[in-house]
Amino acid sequence: CSSGADGAVHRACHAQENSVILRFFAAALLVYAFGFLGFAVSLPKPLAGEPTDAVIVLTGGPGRIARGLSVVQGDAEADLVHYPDDAFDYAILGQTIQMVDRPAEVIDALLRVGRSAFISFPNFAHWRMRVALGLGGRMPVTPALPESWHATGNIRNLTVVDFKELVSDRGARIERAWYFGKGREIGEFGANLRAEFALFLIGRG
Repeated sequence: CSSGADGAVHRACHAQENSVILRFFAAALLVYAFGFLGFAVSLPKPLAGEPTDAVIVLTGGPGRIARGLSVVQGDAEADLVHYPDDAFDYAILGQTIQMVDRPAEVIDALLRVGRSAFISFPNFAHWRMRVALGLGGRMPVTPALPESWHATGNIRNLTVVDFKELVSDRGARIERAWYFGKGREIGEFGANLRAEFALFLIGRG
C-alpha cells in the first residue's frame, strides 16, 4: 500500500494488514493450546492399586499450602473417598483432626489411601489448658490454641492419651511420635502434660 493511494485503497490495505496480524496471533494461541494439551495428557498418572512416590495433604480446606513439596492437597472429609486404595506412600493430616466431624473414619480413610499417615494436633491436656479450665473456669486461649472458643475451628478437643487410644481402637499402630513444647521438641516422658503439640506417624496394624 503506497502513500499515494486514495482513501478507500488505504483503508483496505490497513484492514488486510490487521487481518494478517490477527491470524498470526490466533495461530500462535492455537499452537500454545495444543502444546499445553499434549503436556497435560503426557503427565504420568498413578497406576490403579499401585503406591506412588507421592504425598497427599489433608488440611480441612483449600489454600493452606503456599509452597513446598509437590503434593496433592484436599479436604480431609470430602476428598478421601475419591482416591483408590494404596494410592500414596504417605498421607498428612496437619493440625486438622480436631476440626473434623468423624475423626475415627478419617483415620481409617487415611490408612486406606496411604501406607502410613502423619497426624498432628494441639494437645488439650497441656498444663496451660488444665490451669485455664481448673483455676480460671474458662476455655483456654494459649499459644497452641490462640483463638477464643467462639472463633476457633476446633470441634474435637483431644489429648495425647486420647489419640493413642483411638489409634489402637481403629486397629492401627503408632510407628513414631514427636512432642513439642515452647517451639522445641521434648521427650516422651510426661508428654500428655508437657506437650503443646504432638505429631504421630501411624501405620496399619
